[in-house]
Amino acid sequence: MHIELKRGSSTKLYVQIALTIADRIRSGLIEPGTRLPSVRKMTVDLGVSLVTVSKAYAELEAIQLISCSQGKGCYVTGLGASTTTPQPQEDGTGNVHRKRSSDTGAALNWQMTLIDYLPRAQLWRHFDVSPQVRHELHMSAIQPELLPTRDIIDSAYHLSSDHTDRMAAYGSFQGDWELRQTFAAHFNSRGLQAAPERMLITSGAQQGIDLVARTFVGPGDVVYMEAPTYTGAIDVFTSRGAKIITVPMDDEGMRIDLLTRLCDTYAPKLIYTVPTHHNPTGITMSARRRAQLLNIAQSYHCLILEDDPFADLYFHEPPPASIKSMDNAGHVVYIKSFSKVLSPGCRVACAIADGSVLTRLVAAKSTADLGSPLLTQKALQTYIQNQYDVYVRELREKLYARLCAASEVLDEHAAKGMQWRLPDGGLNLWLELHGNFDIHELHRQSLAAGVSFLPGSACFVGESDTSSLRICFTVTSEEALRQGLITLCDVIERYTSQQAGSAADRLPLI
Repeated sequence: MHIELKRGSSTKLYVQIALTIADRIRSGLIEPGTRLPSVRKMTVDLGVSLVTVSKAYAELEAIQLISCSQGKGCYVTGLGASTTTPQPQEDGTGNVHRKRSSDTGAALNWQMTLIDYLPRAQLWRHFDVSPQVRHELHMSAIQPELLPTRDIIDSAYHLSSDHTDRMAAYGSFQGDWELRQTFAAHFNSRGLQAAPERMLITSGAQQGIDLVARTFVGPGDVVYMEAPTYTGAIDVFTSRGAKIITVPMDDEGMRIDLLTRLCDTYAPKLIYTVPTHHNPTGITMSARRRAQLLNIAQSYHCLILEDDPFADLYFHEPPPASIKSMDNAGHVVYIKSFSKVLSPGCRVACAIADGSVLTRLVAAKSTADLGSPLLTQKALQTYIQNQYDVYVRELREKLYARLCAASEVLDEHAAKGMQWRLPDGGLNLWLELHGNFDIHELHRQSLAAGVSFLPGSACFVGESDTSSLRICFTVTSEEALRQGLITLCDVIERYTSQQAGSAADRLPLI
């Protein structure tokens, strides 16, 4: 098990070890029943003392992620990673079955000797839920019935049948030229002047974030992010070994005053932000803050990665102009995903960059997959060019109706002390509870009641956030949303009542 220790950090070594293992357990990278390396082996592998490793294991045992016994070793209990169930597997004969963890238990323990470099993978772990969950509010997505799936399928069918020559050739590494022209018109109408030559088509925003990280971020490089922030971005930058520093938010977005002071001590290599209808909080960064953030990037000659999946999903007034629209010196890489709004299965996003930054991203893309699939690019190009604007106007009305329904339920059923803010757009609601609770225990109880949510801890870097969660109000029908939220509020009310007046004997460090 590879654990990158920062020996000059103010965080004690045993806490760093415990945090890393906890992240791996909660991500499902270390499965329930797995025996952890012995204290002596971990001591040798990491070059630390026996006391340091023993204290790390004690922290993990205190929060019930592992169980240790004298002479037998320490085993993962799985209590912190019970968010998914085994997926169906084919046995080679067409029959489908589910693997049980007992089938792959002790016989595979040797695999723990294989070193990997995935410190966490919360995005994957929280993507699917077990079949008993009736109300899947954890997924940031739009109800499938609201998407133009049939139109896009029809377009793909005609393209594949009428233009077989196109399907028989590789596409451009940079992306289909006609799609980039269509994107240019789309962005220009929204105040972002972007020529097709400045664009790179990626397989979703997640690949765009990964390409930027793999190209420009290495071990020890300083990356600033909002706290909380998008789970998938945390996973990517953590896997690169970056020194991630998080900056709190207020009603205008990232606290630029705090960021400025931090940059004086730790110069940034990259600043990652979701400035419009932020994931997970829904906050929209003000125009003033966007200009200040760009000034910081110019001062430190660093990059801003502007992740923009939700700008078209505003409910009242359009959001402020993108940071990229103010960028005259190539400091901003702008990533716009069309997957959530149109077709998650198509996985199409656009990155806009300038100069050698774009050249290097195209080179990284070519080594990753030789270019995104041409068929999905062509299918979406036709739809975006001819129907997108009308579709998205109608979609905003339907999503806003879901938000109003969620607001009504929360006003009536929310547990005492719960707080939330209604976003101006996007898909998500960020709920904060009053008190210091075990969010993972609340999550387990909610899943048992048939409702999923995203624990707030997945949206923080190395922090054990115990009082917040994200729900998506657009992923299901209005009636199902109401039922799911009522059930969730009931679960929270029962859980917080159980915890009221019973302070924990010990507050774990992780």
